[in-house]
Amino acid sequence: MIEKTPLENWIREKITGEPTVFNRQILERYQLNRIRYTVAYAKRNSRYYQQKLSHIEPEDIKTLDDIRLMPWTTEEDLRSEGHRMICVTQDDISRIVTLQTSGTTGQPKRICFTQDDQELTTDFFHIGMSTFTNPGDQVLVLLPGASPGSIGDLLKKALSRMNAETLVYGVVDDTAQVENLLVNRRINVIVGIPQQLLALAKGEHAAFIRQKGTLHSALLSTDYVSSGVKRTIEENWGCRVFQHYGMTEMGLGGGVECHGFQGYHLREADLFVEIIDPLTGVSLGDGEWGEVVFTTLTRRGMPLIRYRTGDLSRLLTTPCTCGTILKTLDKIQCRLRSSVKLSNGSKLTMSDLEEVIFGIDHVTDFDARIHTTDEGERLVIGVGGKTAGADMYQQLYRAFDESHLAPSLESANLAISFERQKPAELDGKAIYKRRIIDLRRQPMRSGF
Repeated sequence: MIEKTPLENWIREKITGEPTVFNRQILERYQLNRIRYTVAYAKRNSRYYQQKLSHIEPEDIKTLDDIRLMPWTTEEDLRSEGHRMICVTQDDISRIVTLQTSGTTGQPKRICFTQDDQELTTDFFHIGMSTFTNPGDQVLVLLPGASPGSIGDLLKKALSRMNAETLVYGVVDDTAQVENLLVNRRINVIVGIPQQLLALAKGEHAAFIRQKGTLHSALLSTDYVSSGVKRTIEENWGCRVFQHYGMTEMGLGGGVECHGFQGYHLREADLFVEIIDPLTGVSLGDGEWGEVVFTTLTRRGMPLIRYRTGDLSRLLTTPCTCGTILKTLDKIQCRLRSSVKLSNGSKLTMSDLEEVIFGIDHVTDFDARIHTTDEGERLVIGVGGKTAGADMYQQLYRAFDESHLAPSLESANLAISFERQKPAELDGKAIYKRRIIDLRRQPMRSGF
């Protein structure tokens, strides 16, 4: 019997305040009331939403389906109008997160949180991490944590509530040093970026770490995770791999897998999630693939109403094997902006490429770009890894020839070549960005 996600009891207690009968009807009635409250609160306190929702009153929202009466909010809105979305005084803002958007020269996105907003996230982290973390476990966090209110800082506060010992290392900048921690410390749980954990799991000490047997769980967060990445980490370290879905705009936390590993159970007391057609904006039913859109239900500093994430997924129609009443969001398939349409009409996504590329030993990162040359279209893949060279490139050629992508790439007359990945620089440090860049002279629309 699979243990039920701890998120259900947590949400029940947040909504009802007591052990009682709990079902979808109770949860959805709560969500409807919170959507109405959020609309009233945002219109009263935000200059942006006062104008954006001028045609909507809370009482107009009679059912959850009526949320589609409201326009969505986009990252462009957040970038240009974010200062007008704030609903509290500057003194009430405890943290501002600035996000530079790849490929744009415009204003960055700034997301503001009150202390209460961050406590909601800490509470979610506490319950979510308890899915696979035991009291007394040693947890290694490979995410930013130097500043108060950062994701690593909030995780440390959350884990202290279950008496787990937490070491916040930060983003991996020295693989050997982190491997040394895994070898010499009794690390039970590790949390980090998928590609960085993949690189560690492909490291020279992976077999020893597996044999040591103290590492029982890994949590992958902040980015899309292909089945190949998950499988390699599980096999090389001998641990269970869970996935978290969230973004800064959500308040850092959105949903986490249970032991059924079917998708993310959502923090439905704080977020209302829907799926829309990314081209038409029409709301879609459960089971249909589309763009994830969310509305915050409890945010004070900067509530977001129908915020478009740019992520492709669906809400599953079959109940999770853990028996929860909570909805399950399927694994994110791709970022809609990280896919390009080929000349034969098919789409090429980062997830397609990951499934092939990360199956090769020692490959730890890559980027891709499509050019138009005199001979036709060419896909150039920059490969990151300690031993990137002729032998690795030959393995990659064979992997693509034998992959599910081969017929589509051949039909599109898309040639492939490989080179060593060239990192960009940010503040003097090398950074790698996994993305597909369309550099064709007459680029077709990228996206879904």
